[in-house]
Amino acid sequence: MTLIRPDLDTLPAYVPGRTVPGAIKLASNEVAAPPAPAVLEAIARAAAGGNRYPDLGVVELTGRLADLYALDPERVAVGCGSVTLCQQLVQVTCLGPGDEVLFAWRSFEAYPIVTRIGGAEVRTVGLDADHRHDLDAMAAAVTERTRLVFVCSPNNPTGPAVHRDEFVRFLAAVPSDVLVVLDEAYAEYVTDPDAVSGRALLDEHPNLVVLRTFSKAYRMAGLRVGYALASVEVATALRKVAPPFGVSSVAQAGAIAALEHREEILADCAAVVSERDRVAAGLRGSGFTVPQTQANFVWLPLGDRAAAFAAHCGERKVIVRPFATDGVRVTVSTPEENDLLLDVASSFRS
Repeated sequence: MTLIRPDLDTLPAYVPGRTVPGAIKLASNEVAAPPAPAVLEAIARAAAGGNRYPDLGVVELTGRLADLYALDPERVAVGCGSVTLCQQLVQVTCLGPGDEVLFAWRSFEAYPIVTRIGGAEVRTVGLDADHRHDLDAMAAAVTERTRLVFVCSPNNPTGPAVHRDEFVRFLAAVPSDVLVVLDEAYAEYVTDPDAVSGRALLDEHPNLVVLRTFSKAYRMAGLRVGYALASVEVATALRKVAPPFGVSSVAQAGAIAALEHREEILADCAAVVSERDRVAAGLRGSGFTVPQTQANFVWLPLGDRAAAFAAHCGERKVIVRPFATDGVRVTVSTPEENDLLLDVASSFRS
């Protein structure tokens, strides 16, 4: 008899982007700039009360988010990063073996991990030829065993955003007792006017959940704050399974300050978008295929050449993120670091 669940041996491991001393890191979709000064000041003030537990209900931050999205606070659930909320969503929908969680593949690598941790079964549908979600195929793959569907827009790691019209059609096709999660971790970088925005669809679709995060555009990846916009029923369930005191005092204070300075912080996204488009064009000019991206990264669908490209970059002190035999994701960084990436990529010969 074993003390540990035997199925954990088969659990896929989350692979973080490598950090190599002296190299530039373009592997984790982090923003190169530090948190805004006002955020750093709020963190420092909150740290002085580190001997006290944080607000269990995350009341002030929840209220600020509710005001921002014109929702009742009961429809907002804050978590320790949106990844933790993904795991909580599996917990509140799936009872165990036999229940399925459906998502596109390749998509966010945490989805199969949180599904298996929750004791549910993974069901995937391949991306289309443009590395986008095939929502019609995903709708057709829903069965009576499907409890939860993750839709990542823009998709990590490939970049394209889901369009509003196709997502509305998808919601109409999915049974109302299946929870649909629109993961919008990179929403602040979206410039495509046809891209879906989940908040506008929440009121008419009680089975829709929208996930957002402070990790990307707000430059707070190390503080771990994400949130869900949902029905009262779903948000209440998420709070029930949340780890007590999971969102630290400094994280709550930093997120509140970020919302107070939201316009000036998010104004910096324009520079990332400009660099994103420049990097994509430069890579295409060197002969690479680069799908249209709406995030702060680009995708190189290199297939079996992914590992070789990552090694080529690593040897030249540029760390990128290879995904098995599918491709390589490259985070958009500062102009100087992006120039180095383009130079290194142009010398790649497989």
